[in-house]
Order: sequence, then C-alpha cells, then structure tokens
Amino acid sequence: MHKHHRALGLATTRIGNRVADIAKLRPVQPVTLVRPHAASRAARFFAEKFPGRSMYAVKANPSPDLIQILWESGITHFDVASIAEVRLVAGVAPEATLCFMHPVKAEEAIAEAYFEYGVRVFSLDSMEELDKIVRATKGATDLTLCVRLRVSSDHSKLSLASKFGVGPGESKDLLIAVRQVADALGICFHVGSQAMSPEAYANAMERARAAIVEAGVTVDVVDVGGGFPSSYPGMEPPPLERYFATIHRAFESLPISYSAELWAEPGRALCAEYSSLIVRVERRRGDELYINDGAYGALFDAAHIGWRFPVRLLREPDSNAKEMGFSFYGPTCDDMDRMAGPFELPADIQAGDYIEIGMLGAYGAAMRTGFNGFTAGDTVIVDDEPMVSLYTGEDEAAAATPSNVVKL
Repeated sequence: MHKHHRALGLATTRIGNRVADIAKLRPVQPVTLVRPHAASRAARFFAEKFPGRSMYAVKANPSPDLIQILWESGITHFDVASIAEVRLVAGVAPEATLCFMHPVKAEEAIAEAYFEYGVRVFSLDSMEELDKIVRATKGATDLTLCVRLRVSSDHSKLSLASKFGVGPGESKDLLIAVRQVADALGICFHVGSQAMSPEAYANAMERARAAIVEAGVTVDVVDVGGGFPSSYPGMEPPPLERYFATIHRAFESLPISYSAELWAEPGRALCAEYSSLIVRVERRRGDELYINDGAYGALFDAAHIGWRFPVRLLREPDSNAKEMGFSFYGPTCDDMDRMAGPFELPADIQAGDYIEIGMLGAYGAAMRTGFNGFTAGDTVIVDDEPMVSLYTGEDEAAAATPSNVVKL
C-alpha cells in the first residue's frame, strides 16, 4: 500500500473513484477516506442558500484540511469553542472571523482570543461570564456578546438542553446588562444535534421573541446555532431548504431592527459527508462482527448514543446473499467497545472482508483516542460520491437569498 498521511493531517494521495480498489490492497489498519468535493459542495450550499451568515462549528471535525476547504468554498466565519480551536483556525485561515461561542470559558482563554487573535464575538449565559469577559478584555467596547437561551431539544436526536442556556424568565436581567456593555447584542441557542424537523427552529425563535419582549432591548444578532441534520439510516430529514425557509420566516417576524443579522452554526451538516472509513472484519460470531475500529476510534457515536451509519461490503464480485442485521465489536479489550446497530450487510460476510462505514466526517475523527494502542490508520482522498448525500441535487434548485437579510 502506498504511504499516506495520517488522519487529520495532509491527505495528499488520491485514489480515483474506486473505493473497492483500496480494499484490494488488504490494509491492516482502518483507512479514512476523505472527499473534499463533498465538503466544498456542502459549504457552497450553506453560503448560497442560508439566508444569513453560516459559521462552521469546528468541534464537529477540526481537520486543518477541512477548514481550508470550507474557507475556500465560502465559509468565512468559524464557531470556536476553545482556545485550541481559536489557534487552529487562525493558523489555517488567518483572515477568518472567529466567534468564541462556548458559554463558559477560562478568563485566560478570553484574553488570549481577544488580544492575540482579534476575537470580538463571545457567547455567555450568566452574569459571572459577563463579568469575566469584561475583565479579560479590559472593558473593551467593541464586543458582540450573544446571550445563550435554553430551548427545547424535543425535535432532535441528541438533546443539548441541560448544560447551557438561561431558562424562561431568567434572561431579562442578563440581556439588559449585556446591552449596556456590548457594542452589539446577540441572542443564540442550540436546538440539539440532528434536528429532524424545521419546527425545532420555529419553536426556539418563539422563545427568543419572548426573551426580547420581556427585556425590551434592541437585538443586533440572532444566532440559531447548530442542529442542521445529515442523513443516516432511519434518520432521513426533510430538505434543508425547509429549515432555511422556516428560520427566515421566524426571523422576519421578530421584534428586531431591520439591520439585524441572522447567523447559524452548522457543524454536522457541513462535514458529515466529508469522510468515511474502511474497516476489516477480524472475526464473525453469529450476528456479531469484530472490526478494527470502534468506540474509542471513529465510531464513538455508534457505541455511546446508538447512532446508525450507512455501511456496505467491499467485495468483488458483489455478494448475492440476503442482507441481515449485525452488531459490531471494536478492537479494544473493553466490553463497552460495542456498536449495537443493527448494520445491514450481506449474510455471508466473513473474517477478512472489508466494510465501508459512511457519514463519519462529523464526530468521527474528532472523537478518536489512542486507547489500548489502537490509533488512526492512513487517510486517502477519493473522488466518488458519499454513500448518502443531502446535496447531490443542489445545483438544480434555486439559490435565492432574501434581499432584506444583511450578510457581512
């Protein structure tokens, strides 16, 4: 096998559009497949069709290569949640606008972000955090401060409704206090990961409306956060255009100024299709397959929150066997290194076969550890289409952006 660069590094070896050819090389370690064209297409989709500003949530996949692709494809703003992410994006795209959207930050991180990297946008959900930001920036008067509201995650597959955000009836004093300090006041929220209905955003916007009316403040930014979905087995969402239309209608009806800006923080939706993984079956035990990646590798979500990913057997000629459901065991010695699935594969699969697991660009490589000595294998660039895509027909749809929404 050719020598390739490691995952999250510079993947410069290109393998046409024959993923099956990689399996023919019989790699011993997992192989990460990256698709720059898929990430670029997703970025253009959001840059052209979302009726406001799209900023990439770096935590979903902090690959420098991916950040560069998104930057070159129209994503100029980045949601960073740690000083390490600030440094990373600043190193890859020095002209990018960084927004520090973690509501609880170290004072030292705020100061470094502000004074060394020019960060001017911060989120918060408490008076304590407001005081911290004011101290760390030495009373700066050029801040955009976004108050995070707690909103429902009822329409999402993974709730983010407990850790951050001020609840109903708790935001008035904070919004008033922030308005007195900030050059621009924003409201932000997160409807949860993998929102399966546009109503998630409509409901959250009503929560934002109530907070604005209660506080009687002028709001300059409304940030609808992340939650934009990708497609997985059993989780096929409506077209993203429906989400955008719902958000735009709700935004237009808010009691805010004509010049207010609309922001979003897509993570999964921008990077899920960027990469997949080739794994080898080391053993079969009934309907259980032992594979060489798992819960401590790129399959964290499959193990810990029961996420199902698209899979396919890489064998030539193709198997004619009927498909059946399998569970996976990862390579470590931990019993918890198990992915329940079910993952639908041909019933005649056996040790030595290779499987492609798709849609791992989001929270795959980002969650990988070196536990038990099992680390990332090689990374190669491929030209084929992702196993599933929300964007393959995007050039056929109109890309009209409402003219009354300000885009920086």
